[in-house]
This record gives sequence, structure tokens and C-alpha cells, in this order.
Amino acid sequence: MTVGIETLTGNRADRGAHFRDVPFRSALPHPLYFRSAQMPQNATYPQHSHPWGEFVYSYSGMMEVSLKDGHYLAPPQYAVWLPPDIEHRGLNRHAAVHCSLYVDPSLCGRLPQETTALEVSRLLRAMLEHLRAGDGADPGAAEHLRFLQVVIDLVAAAPRVGTYLPWSTDPALEAVLARLQDNPADNRSLAEHARLAGLAERTLIRRCLRDLGMPFTEWKQRLRVVQAMSMLEANDTVEHISAVLGYSNASSFIAMFKRMTGVTPDDYRVSAR
Repeated sequence: MTVGIETLTGNRADRGAHFRDVPFRSALPHPLYFRSAQMPQNATYPQHSHPWGEFVYSYSGMMEVSLKDGHYLAPPQYAVWLPPDIEHRGLNRHAAVHCSLYVDPSLCGRLPQETTALEVSRLLRAMLEHLRAGDGADPGAAEHLRFLQVVIDLVAAAPRVGTYLPWSTDPALEAVLARLQDNPADNRSLAEHARLAGLAERTLIRRCLRDLGMPFTEWKQRLRVVQAMSMLEANDTVEHISAVLGYSNASSFIAMFKRMTGVTPDDYRVSAR
């Protein structure tokens, strides 16, 4: 299981957004600085860059980090690492609690040199939870900075994960993907989607393989997995989630989710907590 990367248009992402300013623009108060925040639905930070690195993690909900050429989705098992000077913005479609660990460029040598999603181990998650519980403590205290350095050690060792939900800038295919993203319960066939897009079915098949690297059906299942994660974290029932995602019964949804992630929805819910 990996996190997603997609490309969004600004209008869809900004609709009804709550804009938040970035906390630092010119300098960090300390070489390592941790902060957490509770974000309302459709909250977004402006497009910006900074000379320090940033580790972004969502305790609940789906934190999203938008770059010029893609858009990373990070559910609670994953985080996003941004090297220094990468232009980006953060957003979340649903209410979320997230944190950022800012890293002075002098301490970024062992960290990835490109933007990447990372697996979050149980130990790293526990340390991030500890930091959230103690947020507001003296950020310059020696013991606090030592603790953050251990977090950085775990981040440096965390497995990197690839794309999970690729996107396309092909106008016809993007319209199909956007329609499904807005309504993941849409059970129309590929042929029906092709007709709506004004394409032959074989043409849409070729464009899916070219731009997404996978068949249309697999992409749709991955989309549903990403949607289900947020609902499981919000403690929705499996029966409700399966209906919202277009399944005729819960057992079909459970089988798909386990096949795609390796765990049942209830197991995922427990691990996300």
C-alpha cells in the first residue's frame, strides 16, 4: 500500500477553502521545530517555499501536499517529506489534525533529496503523538531538541513509497477521473465513461495505461480505498462506507479493501487510531 500523487486544478482544490498563513517565512526559531494544528474542512495554506526541509504528517484525516507537478495524499500510515526550496502548499478536504517538523538545511543531509512519501512506523507515530501531547513546551529546550533529532533519525530510515493514485492531464481522461473522484460510487462501465468523454473505449483504455500505468478498474478501486480510509478514521461503519462507495454489500467492499491493502477495514481502523 502506498500513498497517492495526483494533479489538481486550482479551482477544484480551492472551492470553499479556509486559507491559513504559513507560520515562518524567513527563518526558523530553532534548527528543529515541531508544530501541530487542527484544520477545518477545506483548509489550505498558500503556495510557498522555504529554505528548510519539512516533514508533514496527519494524525487524522487526509493531509494533502500540492506541488507544481503533483499532489501527495497522506493518510495516517504515511507522511510527506519536502526538501528545502520546494514550492508547495498544504490542504485538506476534510477536517484533520496534522503536524510539521521543520528541519534546518544543515540537518537535511541524511534525509531524502527529493519530495517523497514515507511509511510511518509505530515507533515514529508514537513519538509524533508524544510531541502533539506536549506541544507548547519550550521548543528550544535541549531535551526537546534531542527528542526531535531521534525523530529525524527515524524519518531518515523510513521506507519511501511510490505513487498510489496517479492522475492525468489529458483533458478527456482527467474529466473521467475528476467525475469519479467527486462520486466514487459511480458504477458506470469503462465504455460508458468513454462515451461521456467522447472517446472510443479502446482509446480510453490506452490513455489509462499510458498516463496511469494501470487499468481503469484498478485505479477506481484505489480511489475507493483512499476515500474509505478517511471514513474509517471518522469511525463510519463498514456498511455505511460500502454503500457510499457503490458496493451492493459490505462483504464485497471488505474483500476489495483487503486485497488492495493487505488488511481488513476494521484492522485499518485500529491501526489508524
